[in-house]
Amino acid sequence: MIRVVVVDDEPMVCAHLRTILGAAGDIRVVDEAFDGAAAVEAVIRHRPDVVLLDLRMPGVDGLTALDRIAGLAHRPAVVVLTTFDADEYVLRALRAGASGFLVKSTRPDDLIGLVRVAADGHTVLSPEATRGLVAAAGRQDAGRVRARGLLGELTPREVEVLTGLGEGLPNAGIGARLGLTEATVKGYVSRLLIKLDCANRTQAGLLAREAGLVSRSPGAR
Repeated sequence: MIRVVVVDDEPMVCAHLRTILGAAGDIRVVDEAFDGAAAVEAVIRHRPDVVLLDLRMPGVDGLTALDRIAGLAHRPAVVVLTTFDADEYVLRALRAGASGFLVKSTRPDDLIGLVRVAADGHTVLSPEATRGLVAAAGRQDAGRVRARGLLGELTPREVEVLTGLGEGLPNAGIGARLGLTEATVKGYVSRLLIKLDCANRTQAGLLAREAGLVSRSPGAR
């Protein structure tokens, strides 16, 4: 059973998400919180697998809550919820360790599937969110220069794996593309995180986008 905490300052949004996720037999919303302070308390109390976290809340906001959750011994996957495709606030959350982000208009079936993906430790980006993220990251000149400089420390194969992370591919998908076993890709990812000083594969994927390895969102034509 995937245990989820839902955090949003609008009780109706929390109720809506609880209803959607409650329709899945393998997901249970164990608590709701309406501000960042309550979110941290809920995480400590329930030790969830996934937290769906709104960023813009009065009082203790989502970024502050994310920083506190990141310091806990039991660290769940945190997926940011936003009404915007992407902006600097969301990029800051990803750099702070969020596993990804979803727009609140994500279809119910997609939401359930993406919560499962987050619980498995993978990057979570809805297609709408990815398009906005690529555009927002591309506007960050300083970040782009830094990211491209880090590419010089990687081997050609590591760059290929990093590109796959930037596209949101799981290890199996990267392996199928490059003709590598999933275990081999996992080893590459672990080394990449160390080389690039990234806390997780989401941060590495963001760096790939900033470096220009991913010029458009997955599935774009």
